[in-house]
Amino acid sequence: MSDFTHGFWSIFISVLTVLSIVGTWIFLKSQTTRKLAPGEKPELMEHTWDGDLRDLNNPLPRWWLGLFYGTLVFALVYLALWPGLGNFPGLLKWTQLGEYEAEVQAAEAKFQPVYAAFMQQDIPTVAASPDARAIGRNLFLTYCSQCHGSNAEGATGYPNLTDGDWLYGGDPDAIRATLTDGRSGIMPAMGEALGAQGTKEVTHYVMSLSGRTHDAALADAGRPKFAENCAACHMPDGTGMQAMGAPNLTDKVWLYGGSEGAIIESIAKGRNGVMPGIAQTLGTTSNKEAKLHLLTAYVYSLSQQTK
Repeated sequence: MSDFTHGFWSIFISVLTVLSIVGTWIFLKSQTTRKLAPGEKPELMEHTWDGDLRDLNNPLPRWWLGLFYGTLVFALVYLALWPGLGNFPGLLKWTQLGEYEAEVQAAEAKFQPVYAAFMQQDIPTVAASPDARAIGRNLFLTYCSQCHGSNAEGATGYPNLTDGDWLYGGDPDAIRATLTDGRSGIMPAMGEALGAQGTKEVTHYVMSLSGRTHDAALADAGRPKFAENCAACHMPDGTGMQAMGAPNLTDKVWLYGGSEGAIIESIAKGRNGVMPGIAQTLGTTSNKEAKLHLLTAYVYSLSQQTK
C-alpha cells in the first residue's frame, strides 16, 4: 500500500476507482436491457461489406455478460479485502511489509538451529566447513558482490578478497570489524605540494619499490620527497600501515592501478575509498550475529585458499 503525501490523493483515488467500477456496471447494464421481440430482426448498424459481412445490433451472449459482471464483482471483493483504495488497508489488513516480516521470521526459525551450531565454533573452524562456506557465499552474494564481484576478486577501487593482501588486516577480528563498521580510507592529494615534476619523481620511486620498470634518475629524485610526504602513512620502506589502511607499495597489488598514469593520478588527486558497514543491513533479528559470523568466516576462507 502506498503512503500518500496528502490525504486528498487517497480520497481521490478511492472515489475514482469506485466510480469507475460502478460506472462500468451501469454502462454495461444500459446496453444489455433491451431484448428482441419474437420475430424481430436485429437492427443493421452499418452497411454490408465483403458481400455478406454485416454489423448487427444483437444482444451480447449471456456467458460473456456473466464474465464481465464477474470481473466487476471480483474487483469490489478484492478492494474490500486487500489494500487498493488509497489508504484503506482492507479488511484482511494485509501489507507487503507484514508478509515480508512473516517470511523473514519463518526463515530465521528454520535456520536458527544451524546458525546456533556455527556460533559455537571459532572463525577458522567455520571457514573450514563446506556447509558454512555455502551459507557464507549466499550472504556474500547478497551483501558484498555488488562491489567485490561474485568471485570476490574486486575491481578498480574495490579490493580483491582472494589474494591475501589486506589494507586493514586479514585476521578474523579485523575482517569482522571491517564488515561491522565499514572502512573509510583517505589519501590526501599531494599534487600541489609536490608539483608536476615532483609527482612524477615520487611516482617512479613508488614504481621502483615493487620492481616495476621505472626511470632510475627520477626514482632517486623522488626518494627524499617520498620520505617527507608519504612515509608517515606508507612507512619509510613503503610496506604500508594496516592500522591506517595505507597500502603496501612494495608488492604487485594495486587497488587503483599500477601504471605510471594511475599512480600519478593517485598521488596528485588523492583517493577516497569508503566501504559501508553492513551490520545494519543484516537486520535486527536474533540471527544477525550469526550471519556476521558466517560472512566473516567466508571472507576469511577466500584468502586462506591461496596460501
